[in-house]
Amino acid sequence: MTGKILWTPGEERIAGHPMTAFASGSGVAPRDYEALHRWSIDEPEAFWSKVWDQAGVIGEKGGCSFVAGHDMLSARFFPEARLNFAENLLARPGEGDAVVFRGEDKVAFRLSHAELRALVSRLAQAMRAEGLVAGDRVAAMTPNLPETVAFMLAATSIGAVWSSCSPDFGERGVLDRFGQIQPKLFVACDGYHYAGKTIRIADKLVPIAAALKPVKTIVVSYIGEADAVVGMIAGAVTVDGFIDGFAPEALVFERLPFAHPLYIVFSSGTTGVPKCIVHSAGGTLVQHLKEHRLHCGNGPGSRVFYFTTCGWMMWNWLVSALAAGSTLLLYDGSPFHPSGNVVFDYLAAERATFFGTSAKFIDAVRKEGLSPIDTHDLSSVAMIASTGSPLSPESFEFVYSGIKADVHLASISGGTDIVSCFVIGVPWLPVREGEIQGAGLGMAVDIWDDEGRPVRGEKGDLVCTRAFPAMPIGFWNDPDGARYRAAYFERFPGVWCHGDFAEWTEAGGIVIHGRSDATLNPQGVRIGTAEIYNIVEGMDEIVEAICIGQDFDGDVRVVLFVRLAAGVALDADLERRIRTAIRTGASPRHVPARILSVADIPRTKSGKIVELAVREVVHGRPVKNKEALANPEALELFAERGELAT
Repeated sequence: MTGKILWTPGEERIAGHPMTAFASGSGVAPRDYEALHRWSIDEPEAFWSKVWDQAGVIGEKGGCSFVAGHDMLSARFFPEARLNFAENLLARPGEGDAVVFRGEDKVAFRLSHAELRALVSRLAQAMRAEGLVAGDRVAAMTPNLPETVAFMLAATSIGAVWSSCSPDFGERGVLDRFGQIQPKLFVACDGYHYAGKTIRIADKLVPIAAALKPVKTIVVSYIGEADAVVGMIAGAVTVDGFIDGFAPEALVFERLPFAHPLYIVFSSGTTGVPKCIVHSAGGTLVQHLKEHRLHCGNGPGSRVFYFTTCGWMMWNWLVSALAAGSTLLLYDGSPFHPSGNVVFDYLAAERATFFGTSAKFIDAVRKEGLSPIDTHDLSSVAMIASTGSPLSPESFEFVYSGIKADVHLASISGGTDIVSCFVIGVPWLPVREGEIQGAGLGMAVDIWDDEGRPVRGEKGDLVCTRAFPAMPIGFWNDPDGARYRAAYFERFPGVWCHGDFAEWTEAGGIVIHGRSDATLNPQGVRIGTAEIYNIVEGMDEIVEAICIGQDFDGDVRVVLFVRLAAGVALDADLERRIRTAIRTGASPRHVPARILSVADIPRTKSGKIVELAVREVVHGRPVKNKEALANPEALELFAERGELAT
């Protein structure tokens, strides 16, 4: 299996790319990515040391960059190093744009590097005045605002641990996350804008703050009602009130060990209380710098946009572009209000060089019949990245026919678990339809069968066989590490098993077929759900789909739910065409036993469909944490469906 080539990098692009400069002097043949990747795996000390040096990491590097342990968990990166994450993100002086913001309500403003440093200085002074010290937690329930970036930088400049979620989370969802980590400071907004509506959140914010009991709650004014919200919460202040009396002064950065905690991010929580995954300052920094600089080409002069909320790890990834010297382009609101062109309007106006989004957004733009390639000047965009779910072959093709013909398209995948990527774009290689180009440098990615044997040309579990800096330093409230080891190292003892069902292609790329825990097993054959989605979501009649395995008559049968386009009915003819398309495009085993229509499909706050939750509902079992869903009411559409009784 291999996809057709959609784009090949030109000589000038390759010669000027940071990966090419990085490879010089490594002993690797020029532009031989397989050799460069092999060197990065076989010589981790040399590779990560060079990443530090080439990226210009600020800090005390120490005498070695890697110490092997007896297994992945005992290995150590830069064990003598001391650094500060915020110091590296705020290193660029000058008046050029550091952060540009545009909101759905048309609010737009920008902060220069000097203005961002001044705001961070005032916030950090105020935090210290409240007694914040290294290791304390700061939690934020905020939109994707410049203030959110500034609060994170201020907290991490002190060595505090940052955690965030988006303001559309429900009360229980916020407390299930932040309640576990006991934040000393709680940052929230007065409301937000979405799909043409102003959403006030005081009703849930008041009980959340009361339950968390932080030393201080700080309310960011976004809809102009911060003063009123502050009056409802004991001990709360506005941002202006918090920093009043503190003038900008030279920033003080606490340099701490490489493995000092930086972020706490959360699993989706659709099968129970979310896991609190702790990531290190040094590991996150060098991993993100490697990805931004070497794989994405982001550096000084780059203008980096990723459509994300503060509840998705892509926000954490996005803000690290500051460390590469890039400008952040932030957006908050619906990407389809007032139309699906709003994001492309922003990219064109701000001359974005990097555009990141979800696979679902690209598919939705395609199905809306939009053609940004004809309506917008996207000449500045050098790279488009897609994640959140596998990018379908149809969407690969649409990027080149409908968005931009000359662009490096990278389907990327990793996750909250590593706050970065296992597989990613490679600037030296052609882009092939339906394929991720390759494993990231320094990531010993492979695909194993059930017996733990590497496989080629067949599907298996995506694993990583050697240590890497962005491995979590643990889970919060998991003192002996038992939950951490169980999550990643029990499937194949001592080897990271990520939970993705994947396959190497003949060209050396990777296709991800879905999550392993959502893999279908009819008659004992493992089937990835993405294989089915790629086919049915390419049909004009189908907006999106979700597929599960239903326990039935001593086996597992495939059940497909489809959300139909306006005016379309699921009749016998459409069912027949769906089955024919799946049989022809995949295999007879992929053909669903039942096809049912639903008005909506449940998804997480970050937009991922929740196959496991639907499977639980279909089997009459409770979904443990509906607060993790953006639209929990959609689950009711799957309950007690009589069509599934026979």
